[in-house]
Amino acid sequence: MKVNLKTLGLAVAVSAVLGFAGAASAETTLRIGTVLAPNDPMGQGLEKFKTEVEAATGGEVIIEVFHNSQLGDTTEMIDQARAGANVGTVTDVARLSSFVPSLAIMSAPFLFDTYDDADKFAISEQYLAWGDELKEKAGIVMLASNWYQGARHALTQVPVSKPADLNGLRMRTIGAPVWIETIRAMGAEPTPMAWGEVYSALQLGTLDAAEAQPTAIWGAKLYEVIKHVTKTGHIQLVTALVVSAESWDQISPEHQKIVRDLAVENGRYASGLTIELGEKAMEDVAATGVTISDVDLAPFKEAVAGVYDMLDLTKEAEIVKAVLSN
Repeated sequence: MKVNLKTLGLAVAVSAVLGFAGAASAETTLRIGTVLAPNDPMGQGLEKFKTEVEAATGGEVIIEVFHNSQLGDTTEMIDQARAGANVGTVTDVARLSSFVPSLAIMSAPFLFDTYDDADKFAISEQYLAWGDELKEKAGIVMLASNWYQGARHALTQVPVSKPADLNGLRMRTIGAPVWIETIRAMGAEPTPMAWGEVYSALQLGTLDAAEAQPTAIWGAKLYEVIKHVTKTGHIQLVTALVVSAESWDQISPEHQKIVRDLAVENGRYASGLTIELGEKAMEDVAATGVTISDVDLAPFKEAVAGVYDMLDLTKEAEIVKAVLSN
């Protein structure tokens, strides 16, 4: 009987170990949402990312992509991820600065001249260290921060040639301090609002203005409810692909590296589409009758210069300049 019990005990132990090993290598699903349309460069990049991750991991990491705010607004998705839900998203990094303040620099006004500059900074040691802090402080893992959505321009019902022309206009922007203070410094009244509500708010007059990148203007059909696009390019919208730390930790280190590498690679792919399709989007918007105007940027740059000191981002701006100079 003793031998049988020992044998039985060994069998149970072996089964438990094998069961644990099987669970550890079981497939893991990452659910990633976006507020943008499937044909937006970010949507196309996510679909390509999904295909390549599943192929490279032999189907052990599955990516499910949800477009058009199916999982909620960006802030809602971030909140879900922080709570441990299996949700990820593509977000402007400024939304994450409430956890790691230095991250706001990625959305600071008139900072990056080109996408290549932003891409270089996004993979720098200094920036990645802030990303590591994000996991510790917020329970969110940043896979890549080089998903470029384009230059943000002013969308209005009236012509704009200088900051004073924005005075008193209720302008939709993202609800993060660096965005809010940038829009306020430009002269408008910043009005945070979910992206999915912007069209109707402009249509009904709840908003007087908005700011968005070319592909989003076209994808959300905002050309139907605005009359002017002024090419201020006040913020280069460089976004991050983030997921829940709880879901991330279920993936093996080997597969984590694959997913991270493909996140960076497909960030560059999506960004290339942004640049290519952004030019066509502006042409298409102009063809609908919306007036597209270039503008002297000097007064706008002067107007927002104080935002860096106001939000204690001067040190981070110097770090960016140092990285880009090397």
